[in-house]
Amino acid sequence: MSVNVNRSVSDQFYRYKMPRLIAKVEGKGNGIKTVIVNMVDVAKALNRPPTYPTKFFGCELGAQTQFDSKNDRYIVNGSHEANKLQDMLDGFIRKFVLCPECDNPETDLHVNPKKQTIGNSCKACGYRGMLDTRHKLCTFILKNPPETTEGGSASVKKEKEKKNRKKDKENGSGSEAGNQENFDAPNPVDGDDDDEDWAEETTEEAQRRRMEEISDHAKNLTLSEDLEKPLEERVNLFYNFVKHKKENKTIDGADKEILAEAERLDVKAMGPLILSELLFNENIRDQIKKYKRHFLRFCLSNKKAQKYLLGGFECVVKLHQNQLLSRVPIILKDLYDADLLEEDVIFAWAEKVSKKYVSKELAKEIHAKAAPFVKWLKEAEEESEGSEEEEQEEEDDDENVEVVYSSSARELKVETVKPDKPEKEEDDIDIDAI
Repeated sequence: MSVNVNRSVSDQFYRYKMPRLIAKVEGKGNGIKTVIVNMVDVAKALNRPPTYPTKFFGCELGAQTQFDSKNDRYIVNGSHEANKLQDMLDGFIRKFVLCPECDNPETDLHVNPKKQTIGNSCKACGYRGMLDTRHKLCTFILKNPPETTEGGSASVKKEKEKKNRKKDKENGSGSEAGNQENFDAPNPVDGDDDDEDWAEETTEEAQRRRMEEISDHAKNLTLSEDLEKPLEERVNLFYNFVKHKKENKTIDGADKEILAEAERLDVKAMGPLILSELLFNENIRDQIKKYKRHFLRFCLSNKKAQKYLLGGFECVVKLHQNQLLSRVPIILKDLYDADLLEEDVIFAWAEKVSKKYVSKELAKEIHAKAAPFVKWLKEAEEESEGSEEEEQEEEDDDENVEVVYSSSARELKVETVKPDKPEKEEDDIDIDAI
């Protein structure tokens, strides 16, 4: 009797079926064990090695497992009912078989023992992601990755067939095979069908229409491949994306798209560095106001992005040194007023001269020019702290002020009331001494 692979689906016409587990208890006493008779057939329906669900049962039950692949015997120590194991199999299917996106079981596992990761890809919707490796079974999977896929085995078969053909030719049997191939060749198509054009349209409109027909999942599959590329390539992809927006003059309203692209490529923190290179020049003060929204999406409450913004600022000063070096403190104040830089980030940057983006000599000059602004910022911070302390003291004094209302007085009188001193307790009276 077969059951749905995803037993939460009650549809009797559900296409994904698997045999119901058959368990047989053998032995007695300490040697008792449960043999899963049809584990090979169940595993085949799930497209997983039979050792995986068997080991999963062992992990969940805290029992030892035994595998005998030659005789197709998969054993879990102890006595266990088939219904109990069937319920546990549902947990295995949820964790290691069903696609997180579409809940279909058409998934493959991709094990990378070097990186200690297990990938999961779905043939139905195109999903690609990583499995949570905290389960004990993942350790077993990393040590025992699945065998090559059907595509791999097919390629091996083709190579074997090619070798066999070569041997046949050497033995003189190749001509017969060639004659057979010629005999099976299809006849030419009648000329009556020439009127119909079976070629695919190649116009720009047709290509655009076909691109729109691609499903979102297929697009995500293509885009997720970019995340596997090195950081330098992902940065270049983001650079070209922003550059394309700028060249097409669509960058002004593309701040959300730019942020989404940076997040997709996982280069959000480095975004301000690339934006500075493409959007800033000698007119940086006006451009800060113009593209404030673009930078805020990256820098707001993100100190790492703010550090990259300061690096980009140094690069812009390097490119336009004659025009911008003397205006460094004013530009920094503009960045600060636009909420693109926080005090802590500026102070940390001012303390250490770095040659990461510009030469050591130019970095020293930039820091020297920025010194008056940094000093002003520190003094302003100290004054604000001092004013807060004074306000606190005034609030404390207000607690000792009492407003006295008098019907005969023309004006309100404010009197300072001194806190009453606690009266001395009277000496205890000895009643016997009276």
